[in-house]
Amino acid sequence: MASTTDTAPLNWDPWNTEIFADPYPTFRRLQTEAPLYRNEAHDFWALSRFEDIERAFRDPVTFSSAKGNILELIQAGIELPPGTVIMEDPPGHTEHRKMMSRVFTPRKVADLEPEIRKYCADCLDPLVGSEGFDLIRDFGAEMPTRVIGQLFGIPEEDQASIRDRTDANLRTEAGQKMDTSGDMVNDQFAPYIDYRTEHPSDDLITELMNATFTDSDGSERHLTRQELLTYISVIVGAGNETTNRLIGWMGKLLAEHPDQRRDIVEDRDLIPAAVEEILRFEPPGPGVARSVTADVELHGQTVPAGSAIILLVAAANRDERRWTEPERFDIHREQLAHVTFGYGIHFCLGAALARIQGRIALDELLNRFPTWELDGEPRFSSTSTVRGFESLRLRVT
Repeated sequence: MASTTDTAPLNWDPWNTEIFADPYPTFRRLQTEAPLYRNEAHDFWALSRFEDIERAFRDPVTFSSAKGNILELIQAGIELPPGTVIMEDPPGHTEHRKMMSRVFTPRKVADLEPEIRKYCADCLDPLVGSEGFDLIRDFGAEMPTRVIGQLFGIPEEDQASIRDRTDANLRTEAGQKMDTSGDMVNDQFAPYIDYRTEHPSDDLITELMNATFTDSDGSERHLTRQELLTYISVIVGAGNETTNRLIGWMGKLLAEHPDQRRDIVEDRDLIPAAVEEILRFEPPGPGVARSVTADVELHGQTVPAGSAIILLVAAANRDERRWTEPERFDIHREQLAHVTFGYGIHFCLGAALARIQGRIALDELLNRFPTWELDGEPRFSSTSTVRGFESLRLRVT
């Protein structure tokens, strides 16, 4: 892994693959030397301390999501379609989020547990008896796809192609920025909307089609077809990526800490704490971007209105001002709230679903493979939005 020496020029470049492989030395320097960091070459600012990032999440008026939550989107000045939710400000965000919250109620998420366990078994049982496998290809990329597919009533034979096309929209060439010239909304979901118009079911597409909400002009209405496509694209993309990355980091971190893995094998009540520590220690999304709507004074500097700023949640999650020995992975540590899923009005609506998938995935993985080692170096995915693996081979021990 790469390292950053204290004598090197301080540089946080999200597209530098060497830094991205191990960003934490750079994050520590940012927190100490430049808690408000300015990158002139790429024209953005960055915050790295937990307190600053939590404060920014609490102020969605100043730190706006309306131009996007990805740096490349903000800088491209793209007009975003309504219904993106995570890329909206109130009042539109308020009504759209309220509608989407019906999708992820605690009861609906809890009711998915038997199916999630079944999908885990479907993926893992064929691997029993093997000497090893690719955790991403054989499990991390498969199980979340099936869960999302079930939620939306997408036939199993179509799920892999939808996942692959959604993933392709997030991929970049190594060291390159995301291509923002394409359409953010996947029209591949259109046939399912058309089918459910004639054949309603108990899936989320039908529920979203029938739901009503109060528009900004006070009128009651249904989602438009374009808004439906946007909703589905957002949920499917976020749902697949987050859980896939979580499972990858789970495999790597517990390979590197076999004593803690053994503790979990012997006491499954530790699973929720283990998942939270994995999410804190290696969040799938290392940072989210915001557009600053008014001049902001931070650490003796002024961030001008119209600037793009990155909230480095991965840095915040290891801020020594909040955690004791934050660089130590420890499933037994005191549980303090991290910012992996954001905070405030944009707190991730799918957090409960990601957590229950992570907990069940870990439980079912340990049921079949209580010990494993890394088999070679994991291969990172090439993307500027999430940080995780394209391939992570495990050797069963």
